[in-house]
Amino acid sequence: MKIAVIGLGLIGGSFCKAITKYTNHTVLGYNRTLATAEKALAEGSIQQIITLDQLDQADLTMVCLHPVQTIQFLLDHKNDFAKGSIVIDASGVKESVLDAVDQPLKEAGVRFVGCHPMAGREYSGYDYTLDTLFIGASFILTPTPLTDPVAVETVEQLARELGFGQTVRATPQEHDEIIAATSQLAHVVSNAYIKSPTLQKEAGFSAGSFLDLTRVAKLNEDMWTDLFMMNRKALLQEIDYIQQAIGQMRDALEAKDADTLKALLREGRLRKEESIRRHQQKEA
Repeated sequence: MKIAVIGLGLIGGSFCKAITKYTNHTVLGYNRTLATAEKALAEGSIQQIITLDQLDQADLTMVCLHPVQTIQFLLDHKNDFAKGSIVIDASGVKESVLDAVDQPLKEAGVRFVGCHPMAGREYSGYDYTLDTLFIGASFILTPTPLTDPVAVETVEQLARELGFGQTVRATPQEHDEIIAATSQLAHVVSNAYIKSPTLQKEAGFSAGSFLDLTRVAKLNEDMWTDLFMMNRKALLQEIDYIQQAIGQMRDALEAKDADTLKALLREGRLRKEESIRRHQQKEA
């Protein structure tokens, strides 16, 4: 296949490198900043730089832009993709994207599959791309009644070729509800935690737990604002849950209620152990 990758940032650039390394597909690259595409070409990450009037050269197109940009790009270029070709996105929210583009792309004769590669780093941009970024990661697909089943199977096969550890199918709504808890809330908590004035004096007093909890505070605020706002209902619910849990601990501390505090901590430990068991059973 000829695979076009639109946007050669961390995810798009890593897709280029992984496709080139692990498959025999030809990679066509487009980036708004031409110098980035030229660097990818010089490094061998892509085999050809394309312009937007050459989108019809691709059998499969990966749009790896921020979610708002993804929607706009897909709508602007729905008639420029080859008829019958497959187009996927890589956005961290799915309902907003599918609601906007699913029907228009179907009418344009394009086989669109909503996707979300669950991989990333605390750094962004082509310079931080890795051909191993997706090894062992989860690749989520969110087919709708309009989605071509053969296209879904083709994308799943490609994901396996790139080293993803598993492919998962969910409805766009299911995806957004779960991602609000497993990804977006983690970024909210990390961002809030790092703002403690006490942490201005953390040097020499921090270790693994500090690094674990603050890693995703280093984020792209433009992209994450879009992600949060586009999934606000589900994320608000998760924020309410965690505020309630923290409030219970605060109340126990204020009341000097060690028994309640211990019970709350035990409940959290047991939930984590259950999570570990689920992962181990799935991997077995």
